[in-house]
Amino acid sequence: MGCNYLNKTIVSRIFCVLGACWLGLAQSSLAEEAGNPSAGAEKAAACVACHGNTGTTTIPDYPHISGQNAKYLETQMRLMRDGERNVPLMAGQLDAMTDQDLKDIAAHYASQAGEIGQASTEGLRLGERIYRGGILNKQVAACTACHAPNGNGNSAAGFPRISGQPVSYTVAQLKAYREEQRTSDEYVGGMMRDVAARMTDTEIEAVANYIQGLY
Repeated sequence: MGCNYLNKTIVSRIFCVLGACWLGLAQSSLAEEAGNPSAGAEKAAACVACHGNTGTTTIPDYPHISGQNAKYLETQMRLMRDGERNVPLMAGQLDAMTDQDLKDIAAHYASQAGEIGQASTEGLRLGERIYRGGILNKQVAACTACHAPNGNGNSAAGFPRISGQPVSYTVAQLKAYREEQRTSDEYVGGMMRDVAARMTDTEIEAVANYIQGLY
């Protein structure tokens, strides 16, 4: 009824991942202590040099973490601390942090206002098409499925807010996924590596530009 096999395959995979994330959320301990934004502000003192006072960086190659979904941010910091995600500039920064420290820092940055960037007109339409509709003939799902139409992600499922991220940072991350240099998407079945592997440099740059101006 107007939906070919390819569309069904993409949609089914996305909903399977979303279902697994929601199941994991439902099974998490209700007694688990939430992050404390005030405590996190004090513990994040060392983060200011690269990420700014509120998590909005002025360095294009670094991510904005202001307004980032707490669950995603906590997960990524834990992966870095435990050596499961290699980010040379973060080496040693989180070694002394407890799980609660990471929760507090994540809560602090999640409570900040997210950054809104400005997209270039070059490649903007291509970027919008990919973000909102995917690339059907390459089985690339629309970014909106996990990151929402406005780029705010899905906090409960642990999908990141990508709205306003610097172009150079997003390009670097998508290429790292494509080249299997970043593998921190295991918790969603390697979905980002699968998506990026099907994209050209031009497509990656176009969608990254669109994301920078998305809000």
